[in-house]
Amino acid sequence: MDLKKIIREIQDYPEKGIIFRDISTILANPDAFSFTINELGKNIQKFNPDYLAAVESRGFIFASPLSQIFKIPLILIRKKGKLPPPVIGIDYDLEYGKDTLEVSSSVIPKSKNILIVDDIIATGGTVNASIDLIEKTGNKVLGILSVIDLKLYKKPFTVPLRSIIHY
Repeated sequence: MDLKKIIREIQDYPEKGIIFRDISTILANPDAFSFTINELGKNIQKFNPDYLAAVESRGFIFASPLSQIFKIPLILIRKKGKLPPPVIGIDYDLEYGKDTLEVSSSVIPKSKNILIVDDIIATGGTVNASIDLIEKTGNKVLGILSVIDLKLYKKPFTVPLRSIIHY
């Protein structure tokens, strides 16, 4: 299945010069969603993680069925203030400001191998912050798994990235 034919492209959104890749068309198509989960699942077996860590919020959509299918616990990485305390957080730079990611300290393990799951990797800022956050908690990040890789990274990743669609 050619997911690029299913993904809707919106020119000049959210600003001029940007092509927005809309994954809601994958979610609205059960066959495309199933295909996407199956393709992502092939990579799960290669990494063999102890845990999955899903990046807010669309990463949750793809990590949840993978967690269920492969019986791998799931950790949520959220923006500041979205999780009840106690949390462990990390600040990171955006193109135009700063943000904070957090995980619940009540569910984050120690000394485990974790695979990060997200929908789209663009500049890599959020994923790099997620790697730093997971390592800050005493865990090892095995890699990053995403549906789409836009290849716009500001800095290289310290772990392998596996995506099923590349632009």
